Amino acid sequence: MELIFLPGMMCDARLFTSQLQIFTDAKVITQTTQSSVQEMAADILNDAPDQFALMGLSMGGIVAMEVLHQAPKRVSRLALLDTNPCAELDAVKARRTPQMDAVRAGNLRKVIQEEMKPNYLVDSPRKPEILDLCMDMAMDLGADAFINQSIALRDRPDQCDTLRAYAGPALVLCGRHDTLCPVARHEMMHELLANSHLQIVEDAGHLPTLEQPKITTAALSRWLEEL
Repeated sequence: MELIFLPGMMCDARLFTSQLQIFTDAKVITQTTQSSVQEMAADILNDAPDQFALMGLSMGGIVAMEVLHQAPKRVSRLALLDTNPCAELDAVKARRTPQMDAVRAGNLRKVIQEEMKPNYLVDSPRKPEILDLCMDMAMDLGADAFINQSIALRDRPDQCDTLRAYAGPALVLCGRHDTLCPVARHEMMHELLANSHLQIVEDAGHLPTLEQPKITTAALSRWLEEL
């Protein structure tokens, strides 16, 4: 069965470097040209097989929930990592416009450096290396991707009912110290999903695939083996 990975905002397949060494046939889809999660999900479904396993991290998880909303019978199992099923709060929406204006003015690097990267990771010896990778991914994707993804996240729908209706095997995983998508959000998703396992990864923030790759990969392996 095909396995699809959806990376977070301004990330690409490098977000899953360690996991792709194990799940060598997984397909990574990075959404950069659409400006709504509905369009992103429809694009994924147009190219996906009739049945597939789906994992998304952060924005990737938000898009994964919209895929599930549009085609629940096609998603054989679901993994949601460091994400949020709720519509965006007004306070967060208000920050999007000045960020997008700054990026349009040529300041993508500054926005990533000052407003996004500080929220990603727990302190660790590997933090500088991972932050450099995050910057590389963001700069490679570019300003248009940032703006499209920002609009999509700003305007996303609430997906709590979508999760409540899903009965397939599900993994809900997050870093203990994720400040963007905290543990409480994942506990809520775990309660909404009837057939889910919750795993909190210690010594990790928003990107456990990079911060604690062995633990995260092991959790994904168990999820794929569930009946």
